[in-house]
Amino acid sequence: MKKRPNILFYFTDQQRADTCGCFGQKLPVTPNLDRLAGEGIRFVNAFSPQPVCGPCRAIFQTGRYATETGCFRNQVMLPLGIPTLAGYLEEAGYETAYIGKWHLASDGELGKPPVEDYREKPVPQNRRGGYTGFWRAADVLEYTSDSRSGFVFNERNEKISFQGYRVDCITDLALDFFDERSDKPFFMTVSHIEPHHQNNHGHYEGPDGSKERFADYELPKDLKALEGDYREEYPDYLGACASLDKNLGRLIDELKKRGLYEDTIIIFASDHGSHFHTRNRDKHFCGCDDYKRSCHDASLRVPLVIAGGQYQGGRAVEELVSTESLPKTILAMAGVDVGDQMIGENLLDVVEKKNADRRNEVFVQISESRVGRAIRTPEYLYSVYAPGLDGREEASSPVYADDFLYDLRKDPEELHNLTDDRQYDAVKQSLRERLLDWIEKAEGNRPVITG
Repeated sequence: MKKRPNILFYFTDQQRADTCGCFGQKLPVTPNLDRLAGEGIRFVNAFSPQPVCGPCRAIFQTGRYATETGCFRNQVMLPLGIPTLAGYLEEAGYETAYIGKWHLASDGELGKPPVEDYREKPVPQNRRGGYTGFWRAADVLEYTSDSRSGFVFNERNEKISFQGYRVDCITDLALDFFDERSDKPFFMTVSHIEPHHQNNHGHYEGPDGSKERFADYELPKDLKALEGDYREEYPDYLGACASLDKNLGRLIDELKKRGLYEDTIIIFASDHGSHFHTRNRDKHFCGCDDYKRSCHDASLRVPLVIAGGQYQGGRAVEELVSTESLPKTILAMAGVDVGDQMIGENLLDVVEKKNADRRNEVFVQISESRVGRAIRTPEYLYSVYAPGLDGREEASSPVYADDFLYDLRKDPEELHNLTDDRQYDAVKQSLRERLLDWIEKAEGNRPVITG
């Protein structure tokens, strides 16, 4: 491995960790990822810091909380002038490439046409978050395509149309980079929209034959216990995940063919999971068409595998980690130390257990469905919400109230809310104070949480 490795960040949209064999899936959905995990490091307890597409992507590009950048919900542009992952890497001598879904260039109120609308237009250079090189992307890919055809734009704002299953076509565009790249180390992001449901059809859409291929699925226990739309959607959902894995394999094969594999670190992750309409049925929910936007593991727990460089050995890391740490981790791979300019931690420090005082917990901001905050520990999940506030309009609140408390040792499916159980008063108070510490650190104020 060279001192400055190539870095491939391959991330999916709305993919649960339990779709992957290396995280418990029994069907042969992810053989390529499973082999990669056997070479590298799999993070068994990885969680999204913000289970909505735009806000999580803003964190991936800036290493800052969504409330800090203002990108606390969808349809908010990444602010101009903010330091970004691509900016740091290009300054460090890396060539960058971005392919797929961007979701950070159009602005306006949710449910209304954006003020600046790039949903079906080229994203201008100043709205690309510092990526000045290879670009094959659309701001909101579900507006320029469906699962079997569409278009993106290149770095010269030229439309590139495609025909075929979208995951295959986006990967085709990514493979084109290898014919154009220079001799510099590269940082490539491949941002797929699958398995995210196709918005204009309202369904998960796998390749043809997915329903038959994955008819024998074993439903995750948290879904099986609740009403949702998984009976109709789950086989296609797995089909989309299988296609993502097949195309990960295509990229790995290309790296090997070109003699680049040994010099490349590969990161596989997702922005958030999916609860298949089983959650957010309570009185606080805003009524969005919802597959995420909740504090539950179904929304938060994501696959995370890193292989290459110092991430070797086929080991499993059990500590809880947040994917908010990916920007800082990627920069560390490239030899760039941003210190406290980014949130999170260098995940290599977790792998090597460098911090004996590390808190084994993660913090989550929730928007759109509610103004919410949550803390996840190995034993408990505690979440609060802001009464009377619309999560589509407000980023934070001075006052929160109890929303959920789950004892994960007794209730791993998160079915029994214990916020009113007096036996858990001491636990709740402890979690409440730790959550307030997180909010104060992230947002600069310490709100009040009522019972």
